[in-house]
Amino acid sequence: MRLRLPRWAAVTAVLAVLAGAGTWTAVATDEAPPVRRADRTLDIDGVRIDTSYFTDGSTGRRPAVLLGHGFGGSKDDVRAQAEGLARDGYAVLTWSARGFGASTGEIGLNDPGHEVADVRKLIDWLAARPEVLLDKPGDPRVGVTGASYGGAISLLAAGHDPRVDAIAPQITYWNLADALFPNGVFKKLWAGIFFSTGESPEAGRPTGQDAGRATGDRPAGRPGAAPAGSCGRFTAELCSLYQRVAVSGKPDPAARALLEARSPSAVGSRIKVPALLVQGQSDSLFTLAQSDATARALTANGAPVAVDWIAGGHDGGDRETERVEHRITTWFDRWLKRDASVDTGPAFRVSRTGGVDSTDGQATLRAATADRYPGLTAGTTRLALGGPPQTFTNPPGAAPPAVSAVPGLGGGLSGLSSLGVGLSLDFPGQHARFDAAPQTAPLRITGTPTVRVKVTSTAADGSAVLFAKVYDVGPDGRQQVLPAQLVTPVRVDGAKAGKSLTLTLPAIDHEVEAGHRLRLVVAATDLGYASPAVPAGYTVAVEGPLTVPTAPGLATQAAALPRWVWGLPLLGLAGAAALLLTARRKAAAPAPDPELAAVPLQITGLSKKYKGGDRYSVRDLSFRVEQGQVLGLLGPNGAGKTTTLRMLMGLTTPDEGEIRVFGQAIRPGAPVLSRVGAFVEGAGFLPHLSGRENLDLYWKATGRPAEDAHVDEALRIANLGGALERAVRTYSQGMRQRLALAQAMLGLPDLLILDEPTNGLDPPQIREMREVMIRYAAGGRTVIVSSHLLAEVEQSCTHLVVMDRGRLVQAGPVAEITGSGDTLLVSLAEEIDDALVAKIDALTGIGAATRTDGGLLVRLDGTDPTALIGELVRLDVPLTGVGPHRRLEDAFLTLIGGAA
Repeated sequence: MRLRLPRWAAVTAVLAVLAGAGTWTAVATDEAPPVRRADRTLDIDGVRIDTSYFTDGSTGRRPAVLLGHGFGGSKDDVRAQAEGLARDGYAVLTWSARGFGASTGEIGLNDPGHEVADVRKLIDWLAARPEVLLDKPGDPRVGVTGASYGGAISLLAAGHDPRVDAIAPQITYWNLADALFPNGVFKKLWAGIFFSTGESPEAGRPTGQDAGRATGDRPAGRPGAAPAGSCGRFTAELCSLYQRVAVSGKPDPAARALLEARSPSAVGSRIKVPALLVQGQSDSLFTLAQSDATARALTANGAPVAVDWIAGGHDGGDRETERVEHRITTWFDRWLKRDASVDTGPAFRVSRTGGVDSTDGQATLRAATADRYPGLTAGTTRLALGGPPQTFTNPPGAAPPAVSAVPGLGGGLSGLSSLGVGLSLDFPGQHARFDAAPQTAPLRITGTPTVRVKVTSTAADGSAVLFAKVYDVGPDGRQQVLPAQLVTPVRVDGAKAGKSLTLTLPAIDHEVEAGHRLRLVVAATDLGYASPAVPAGYTVAVEGPLTVPTAPGLATQAAALPRWVWGLPLLGLAGAAALLLTARRKAAAPAPDPELAAVPLQITGLSKKYKGGDRYSVRDLSFRVEQGQVLGLLGPNGAGKTTTLRMLMGLTTPDEGEIRVFGQAIRPGAPVLSRVGAFVEGAGFLPHLSGRENLDLYWKATGRPAEDAHVDEALRIANLGGALERAVRTYSQGMRQRLALAQAMLGLPDLLILDEPTNGLDPPQIREMREVMIRYAAGGRTVIVSSHLLAEVEQSCTHLVVMDRGRLVQAGPVAEITGSGDTLLVSLAEEIDDALVAKIDALTGIGAATRTDGGLLVRLDGTDPTALIGELVRLDVPLTGVGPHRRLEDAFLTLIGGAA
């Protein structure tokens, strides 16, 4: 007992420091066994760390996994993966890092003294859990994984804590200084996203793992916005670093030293555990070069390493989540469960785009694999570049800048570059370009191309900041694609008299088709990076061939046949059978009804069931709309309003009943639909075009004559004024809504359908929208508007249709629907004093009497209007009239039984 007491006491002390109130929660699942989750707040050195602990509830000990989240996120981002690992037999601990989610503390960018120390304490906590397998007392069998910020902490944990047994970092960095200051150039856009995320009082909300996210919950204990000029939740030293570099546009040695000290590279020689490195090809933040540096260092340490290049990354594209998470699980099965029979996959794998799936329009992926990681320079081919030395300028203020990757923009475009899709821009006079000869056969580039160039600068100090990239240029010489949208920045010093250097271009996996050529472009500016503001002239000459790596040891999987190839014969047989079965039952469209030719809309017995169920979305609905009416379609969520509108526009076919517009039965593509305009949940516009250009394009797409558009009349009603000639990207929300309304009114349709037209508008904009609808109907046309703003409907609509649970509750004029009720408006010739109001309020059968503009509101509670009038006359009240008074909201809630 004397020998065991210190160990027991140590465990007790750790629990006393770390333990918080834990709540066990059974996670809903259709699979067995169920996952249990315990939420705890652990106190670590005065900072509250919010954690969740997942197990499958089975007995016995099992390995543990620490699962980190991306920058700007929280533990909730990785909950689904945690549950999956728990079902696979792991004890999983997730946590919100300092400054994120509900955790307190300041963001230190994985500071070894804070965030990494927190992870070590979390490992201490796991060592005390009875469910966790121990290699020795205090040493749990544990792996660490995560993406981006969480990927870096997995590497750092392995370097700082020898108890870590395996890691699987994803889309992360090896050296953060190299990632944010590549070749001495400040990556200003990505750095700005990092620090604006940390500055935001709303940062930390669990909305994903991307390092570039900028939304989230404010950490507990830090209420309110950061003061002006501060960096919010970042530590003071990081705040100072960013402010220095952002102002100067150039990293200083102290900035590099600080970021390097918090990078896995600082402890690289100590990371000797099995590592699965997942890196993104569509990633201008943490490029493939970062995982290459990691792989080379860990391999040199003797650690088992596998490298997986996924199609997506921080710039978008397919993150291959399901496949990657499965591979991480098998990696841990091999190295944590010590199951040697598990296939962990190839030593190197790269996802390649193999075309577009015609069934869903998604890019298809194929794997290329090798039994060892080839690095970034294997199997080089040399291509001669043509072109004399070229001179270009760095413009004043480095504007306008060239465009390559733009964080948060472009989605998956960088991942589709192999399909000939891309976004890039180089301005004339700001770049030099050198072309290779067209390829006589396809060329697959896998790794980093290099080229030797000589740079001369006219800057006073002889410096230059340049951006090098290699384009895939089509046979016409004009169409060019920038693979993965990547560019290499480089700072050149001492180039006053010329300086030779080797440019190492971005690592890519890209196929150049036969007939295409490669083009080297060296530009003076790039939107994502800081360039000198002082104008200067640069001259660039190539001094050697473009050397491209081909990684010849890679074997690419054959492209799988599309699903439609296998399914087409069966689909054809099924279609033929369906035609045979339905041909006899298919009836011709009903003949027009002459008596309804002037009626904008008549719905009779309309019913529609939910797909695959017995519950009705709309049931036996009938109503009629006349010319000149503004009809409000009201109902709580699930009432069937949207389904009704979709059937009215021919987008959905009813199961029963019919819809007639101007006497014509509605079917998909019915000619009478040309007399119907619709505005449903806004409209998509091209932001760089003006409002008028957007409308012209829309009308041309309809194929109808230009003179039928009546653009001027629609615009006069929408009242856009001079904004019509401005780019749509400059529009406010209200102006966009009015432009969408003008689009719906093109051709001056006789029936205009508006679904929530005031969404996102402020009160003045809502009033403008109301006036637009009233003006439109004043010309003899008809408007149907679905809205949840009852007060607005009451002011703009002449008639109402109230639905609930798919059925009609009431239809009629607004005044008729609001006119019944137990509250009366008593109009007065003059104001009465408070004593008289009190007497009326105290009358028998009166619930309440309150002042209102021009009179009194009297709520009846047992008496009737006639008796009330008699009492008012008896009290010498100077009344001029008594009538019903009820707001639409009151009437609506009464009609639907308060179920809204």
